[in-house]
Amino acid sequence: MLDSCKLKTGETLPFGYNKRTNTIGTSNADFPLADSGMYQLDITLKRGQNLAARDRGGTSDPYVKFKIGGKEVFRSKTIHKNLNPVWEEKTCILIDHPREPLYIKVFDYDFGFQDDFIGSAFMDLTLLELNRQTDITLSLKDPHYPDHDLGSILLSVLLAPKEGQREVTMLMRKSWKRSSKFQPQSLRLSDMHRKSQLWRGIVSISLIEGCELKPMDANGLSDPYVKFRLGHQKYKSKIVPKTLNPQWREQFDFHLYEERGGIIDITVWDKDAGKRDDFIGRCQVDLSVLSREQTHKLELQLEEGEGWLVLLVTLTASAAVSISDLSVNSLEDQKEREEILKRYSTMRMFHNMKDVGFLQVKVIRAEALMAADVTGKSDPFCVVELNNDRLLTHTVYKNLNPEWNKVFTFNIKDIHSVLEVTVYDEDRDRSADFLGKVAIPLLSIQNGEQKAYVLKNKQLTGPTKGVIYLEIDVIFNAVKASIRTLIPKEQKYIEEENRLSKQLLLRNFIRMKRCVMVLINAAYYVNSCFDWDSPQRSLAAFVLFLFVVWNFELYMIPLAFLLLLAWNYFLILSGKDNTQHDTVVEDMLEDEEEEDDRDDKDSERKGFMNKLYAIQEVCVSVQNVLDEVASFGERIKNTFNWTVPFLSWLAIVALCVFTVILYFIPLRYIVLVWGINKFTKKLRSPYAIDNNELLDFLSRVPSDVQVVHYQELKQDPSHSPNKRKRNNPG
Repeated sequence: MLDSCKLKTGETLPFGYNKRTNTIGTSNADFPLADSGMYQLDITLKRGQNLAARDRGGTSDPYVKFKIGGKEVFRSKTIHKNLNPVWEEKTCILIDHPREPLYIKVFDYDFGFQDDFIGSAFMDLTLLELNRQTDITLSLKDPHYPDHDLGSILLSVLLAPKEGQREVTMLMRKSWKRSSKFQPQSLRLSDMHRKSQLWRGIVSISLIEGCELKPMDANGLSDPYVKFRLGHQKYKSKIVPKTLNPQWREQFDFHLYEERGGIIDITVWDKDAGKRDDFIGRCQVDLSVLSREQTHKLELQLEEGEGWLVLLVTLTASAAVSISDLSVNSLEDQKEREEILKRYSTMRMFHNMKDVGFLQVKVIRAEALMAADVTGKSDPFCVVELNNDRLLTHTVYKNLNPEWNKVFTFNIKDIHSVLEVTVYDEDRDRSADFLGKVAIPLLSIQNGEQKAYVLKNKQLTGPTKGVIYLEIDVIFNAVKASIRTLIPKEQKYIEEENRLSKQLLLRNFIRMKRCVMVLINAAYYVNSCFDWDSPQRSLAAFVLFLFVVWNFELYMIPLAFLLLLAWNYFLILSGKDNTQHDTVVEDMLEDEEEEDDRDDKDSERKGFMNKLYAIQEVCVSVQNVLDEVASFGERIKNTFNWTVPFLSWLAIVALCVFTVILYFIPLRYIVLVWGINKFTKKLRSPYAIDNNELLDFLSRVPSDVQVVHYQELKQDPSHSPNKRKRNNPG
């Protein structure tokens, strides 16, 4: 039992430890108040000692949770098969006042089942000396077995008053909890941009390969994949089956929030279908020792296992992501606007290929929002997301018609990205309540137009209460955007995990069936020509067949696709729009939304699905395959239906180029060049990342479900700006 808390200097400081509650200290009445009312709690979770064994093998897979005020504020990584784990993880927590104790809980991770409780401890923050690093050892206890020795946890804690106003641009926090309103700033535009940067740099990581990994399967091989973690950001690689020397060749980016860089935790796993994945090994990358603006080739030896990983890591300066007031924005400053237009002009089409364009979003106001509080009001704030970039407005308290008047700027890496704007209601004691959301493809934006968007539900399938007024400007380089279309899409770090849904499974099956039926009907049509069901049609088909076969050249294939695109384009111009999607998809999405609501209620009951995790995993995989197949067919159809005109024009350009090449150059030379390129690619660029340009292009074309998600809802006439002015003449 702990009776004191050891400091880094070697002193011993009595804390009045309370044995009954396992809490350091009992009194907080005399704790000094900071002027700002906010405190920053920096915690380093160091290690555990002699933890209780919860697994059959006499070990545990421990991880730690921190809670304040009943809300989880931190969860550590899991250390496998270790009763003396070393975490060395740091977290920074903003708290209103230290009167709320810190609650530490330690669990044993069990794959597919409920995690086992190891022990817990409390720490009274009011007895910490401000602005002083303190090392603390906490004994773990179980309230049901108070006499059991469950081990201890070692922490290093620093509590300090938060200077100045609290920053309103917190990123990617689960609670979305904020406590201060935004104060207008009178800064020059350049200073505003510099102060509102939310991350200090970007880490670009290329996972190349693994070598001599540990065999985990009975056949002497493994099915390895890699997990990366930098703070709250995570990435999972693809699975390479049956090999000890996997080749991944994947590239992704993390944001850097710390001046020193931070540490990337890397774990390697062996995929096992239907049971717990096997741990192969781990390693770390300390970014603070890597120089910036330079690519580093790292060969990392795996700890607690065998083999090593090969990575390419590059640290670069931060992208221009910022927040400012409505009166201070880039595009209204003539000099900065000219610089932005020059940056994305045709003359600079091959400069910095990752910087495709510039996005400015003015979040002006919302009207008639849903009342989420018992008072009949809400405390709304707005989250603006573009891929992995996420920014927040301040909260307007007790208001259903909030005005934010904020300007957000983003760098565009992919012109086919979708801007997501979500409105939440802030709750200080729990997670924020969802009020509404809109998803806007960048290519559908009309520059400089203030527009009222009807808010949708979480699934983006139907309306919810309220509208939001946005003014959006997009400036991009078409050549860069076209080239980036043929490069793999950026993967989102934070996504909801897939779960089994009967309605979703049925919907994906019907979508795939519709795509397959198109091919079947085409086959029936051709067969009917062979059977001479209609003599006139069969005769015409026979003459066409003789003509095409006799005169066939390869250039006719892209030419036929060109004719199909041109035919659908002229149908659109003539008013016969054939892109109208079926109401079947919308009806299925509405049914799915109702089922999700039922599932949310059922999920509160403790878990039958947890025990059938292996079956669920198989079903989810089948469900996702159906979705991929259906989406692939729909994307091909929507390319020729001019659903996204930019992509259809890009397809026309590509098909024209292919037609000319195939017309003037014999096929044997084209095949020869292709073969030489494929055979020498690895020699010319050993670390090149493999990709399929056609599949990357199709990944930018929305499926029928995404078309429904991005479709704008018709605004209620009562929300029109003109009527608003007539109703408010003064």
